[in-house]
Amino acid sequence: MGRTRIKICGLRDEAAVEASVLHGADAVGFVLVESSPRYIEPEDAGALMMVLPPMVMAVGVVVNLSVDDFCEVEQRFPAHLMQLHGSESPKTVASCGPGVIKGIQFSPETIAADLARWGAVDEVDAILIDGSPGGEGTAFDWGLLGEHLGSVSKPIILAGGLTPENVGQAIAQVQPYAVDVSSGVESEPGVKDLGAIEAFCQAVRQVDSA
Repeated sequence: MGRTRIKICGLRDEAAVEASVLHGADAVGFVLVESSPRYIEPEDAGALMMVLPPMVMAVGVVVNLSVDDFCEVEQRFPAHLMQLHGSESPKTVASCGPGVIKGIQFSPETIAADLARWGAVDEVDAILIDGSPGGEGTAFDWGLLGEHLGSVSKPIILAGGLTPENVGQAIAQVQPYAVDVSSGVESEPGVKDLGAIEAFCQAVRQVDSA
């Protein structure tokens, strides 16, 4: 198994960005959804993106925007990648691409169809599989996912309820391209715990080297 990439999501301040980079994150996510406790203004996210070193990517997270609204947000925050984490249609997602991560919620009944649907959209660069609609820290039975991944050509990002304590088990079961954490490295909603960020990244590297 190759190196598992790490995305630390829901960042709102420079200290959390710097800690994520220091401990080896490959990407940092900024939530551009006003109802979220992790919301950040697009311009503020853009300012934080400017402190990222080369090869660390900024990801903007949006939910159920029209194509026009998406373009307006993207102009205010020209992230490396945009994560569409709602019930967007394939047509909308394609219009927002390229450079799109499509977030979906895991369900045993729909996962096969969801993977096939988004795997067929050329503008989708990766598929993020969450245990909730997003940002709720809800895990799911990772063992039920593995059987569906053999035919998926897109990189898979695993999210939902991951913590420094369980991310190693999740990687061992799913072997995803990347893992995504937000609430699992927080002291309270929207407030990142810098020590937990370090512990999460160390846990990922430990299982990769085992």
